[in-house]
Amino acid sequence: MASIQYLSTRQSIASSGGVGIEVAIAQGMPADGGLFVPNKLPALPARVFQPEPLSYSELAYIVLEPFFPGWGPKLRLILETAYNSLFDHPEVAPVRPLSWEGKGLYLLELFHGPTCAFKDMALSLLGGFLRESLDRLGRKEPVLVLTATSGDTGSAALAGLSGVEGVHTAVFYPSEGTSEIQRLQMTSTSSQRRYVAGLRGNFDDAQRAVKGAFARAAAGEGPLAGVRLSSANSINIGRLLPQIVYYVAAWRQLRAEGRLGPDGLMHVAVPTGNFGDILAAKYAKQMGLPIATLVCASNANKVLADFFSTGVYDRQRELVKTESPSMDILVSSNLERLLYMAAGGDGQRVAALMRQLNQEGSFEISEDEQKYVKDFAAGWCSDAAARSMIAEVWRSDSVLIDPHTATGLEVATRLAQSLQPEAPLLVVATASPFKFPRACLDALAAGSVQGFTSARRLEKDDSRLGDLALAEKLATLTGQRLPRGIADLKRKPVIHRAMLDAGEVEQALAEYAANNMDNKS
Repeated sequence: MASIQYLSTRQSIASSGGVGIEVAIAQGMPADGGLFVPNKLPALPARVFQPEPLSYSELAYIVLEPFFPGWGPKLRLILETAYNSLFDHPEVAPVRPLSWEGKGLYLLELFHGPTCAFKDMALSLLGGFLRESLDRLGRKEPVLVLTATSGDTGSAALAGLSGVEGVHTAVFYPSEGTSEIQRLQMTSTSSQRRYVAGLRGNFDDAQRAVKGAFARAAAGEGPLAGVRLSSANSINIGRLLPQIVYYVAAWRQLRAEGRLGPDGLMHVAVPTGNFGDILAAKYAKQMGLPIATLVCASNANKVLADFFSTGVYDRQRELVKTESPSMDILVSSNLERLLYMAAGGDGQRVAALMRQLNQEGSFEISEDEQKYVKDFAAGWCSDAAARSMIAEVWRSDSVLIDPHTATGLEVATRLAQSLQPEAPLLVVATASPFKFPRACLDALAAGSVQGFTSARRLEKDDSRLGDLALAEKLATLTGQRLPRGIADLKRKPVIHRAMLDAGEVEQALAEYAANNMDNKS
């Protein structure tokens, strides 16, 4: 069987000219502005469906090996280095049952990595992927990895790429669009081979600036034309593929416990911003994992919920700042990869839709394309409803969830009546609640949870407390341990204070490259 090649979403599936995984990872984005996708999705190996115990790194190797032809022992080493040492739970991505709303509801906890968010599941590997890709391509010059973040990707990229020889990381975050702890995780990191800056604007502005830098550099234009670039966003296929694994791992755990529905089915619900996390579940389903419905949960920025309801994607609306900031996105980049699948690999069709979105602010997919995405259900959740969910789950299960997870759970349980009832509902828990302590404390107080209402009311100066102090307070009141990745922030000074307009990004990066990057760095 021929090895998997990687094509642009704006390139026909029938065309020649695909690249290997090394080029796709090292380059980050195709020169035509699309996204790299595999020319085929391999069937999950039979071993995945056998009951033998497997460590998370072993399972990851079995699932991912077809995507990395020829990597063999190198791939295994990268996976073992990350998953056997960097996560503070032996199962890496444990599944937790909830008693709330009866049986059949489960959380897939993806926040046990270094920065306490699901981005660690893939970004802890990306440094190894990138270094091996560059070595296999014989590229010795340094690489600048560009990252736009709505909150968690930036800190996970800075941690995951730390210490990788020849790799520099640049992160841009919306100046007013992250939690304080998310921001501190980025701005207090070492300056060695790192550049971190706030951007006046929102995540879409940051993502547009990064994509524009890629496009101009690929065309030999702009101040970054001579700098080798890559990406740590989920626009990089090396970010997306590892996310397939945790859905397989969750299915195996539910199967081992006898929790699956008829035909081994489960439903998956994902709080969604840039669409990469839920797209990985779609990939897993296409590869043969028995997933019934994919529930796409949005916050008040419900562009995706509207899209799955109407077939129209319309970014022409005001971005709402919410208590789930990693989902405050109006242009979900990874949707382009789903459109490519829905269009049957017609790159010209996808290019036309993306051009229409860029020029007119919206597009509508065809009836056949809408039929293809019918396995998605979608809904949205207000901050108030998410706060109520945080309180209810704590009251029923003594489980603390963050606002993003609460959004996914609220939408999933509301849509549950329309789902196959015998199949379990797996909700992705994307971040530690201690990254959003103010929202969690407010939710527990507003929900009249015993022990929180009076504590919150007595602290009249809580609004002036920083998030680190509130995280400690939340840990004390809940009797839970503050994650090390957050507790350690108390001892770290802020190092990165740059604040830019979107139009200043490329020049700032060019100056960083000129001053810090040479063939030895």
